[in-house]
Amino acid sequence: MFRHQGKNRAYSHNLKLASVLSCVAGIVNSVGVLGLHTLTTNVTGHFAFFAEEVIEENYNRAIVYLVYTFFFLLGSFVSSLIMEWVLKHKPEVSYVIPIVLEMALLVGLSIIDINAPHALVKYSVFTALVLLFAMGVQNSLVTRVSGAVVRTTHLTGLFTDLGIVLSQLFFYKNRSERIKLYRSIFLMLAIIGCFFIGCVAGGFLYFHYQFKTLLLAALLLLFALWYDQLLMSYYALRRKIQKRDFRF
Repeated sequence: MFRHQGKNRAYSHNLKLASVLSCVAGIVNSVGVLGLHTLTTNVTGHFAFFAEEVIEENYNRAIVYLVYTFFFLLGSFVSSLIMEWVLKHKPEVSYVIPIVLEMALLVGLSIIDINAPHALVKYSVFTALVLLFAMGVQNSLVTRVSGAVVRTTHLTGLFTDLGIVLSQLFFYKNRSERIKLYRSIFLMLAIIGCFFIGCVAGGFLYFHYQFKTLLLAALLLLFALWYDQLLMSYYALRRKIQKRDFRF
């Protein structure tokens, strides 16, 4: 799911990656909207809010929206910086630290909510900054690992791409080309569907558990790491058995 990159990366890797992490983004999106009334998985809307506050001369609030945007960028920068550094030393685990960082941020907010139930709402700007940073980390990680095929934290560009691919179905008649288009459509629908599931689950759980809902997102990230490690262990064991059988 994470380890294979470039030519070694298959369609199934992107499908698994998209399914799990878009669900994580959906959960974070619902928690941000319901708990903070703030967009925490993308920054497109923040530019509109920034312009509105400038027009109304609420400059302090306008600066907040700029900082929101910066923290998403900062998360993306830090994630990529970590991956570049680790790639030079231990490339097979370059994705682990960004995921652990994202998990730590989500678990940290959950722990704060457990010990001080109203603190995250009281300091809503801080909470939003942490979530935006975490989503920047995730988006950068997914974009790099998938070769820019998968993006999980926002759907605007995805619906644009889906519209383009759907239109191409009217013109591409070659069987191999149509199979490629169908696979692309299915991948996009998987991202949209899992994001939607994450949003619904996150919204439902928020009304019962508030920001502790973020623990579910962290558990999904942990599952993704565990599953990836399990597969690698399985393939390593299978190769070892095949080599032993070949010798005999």
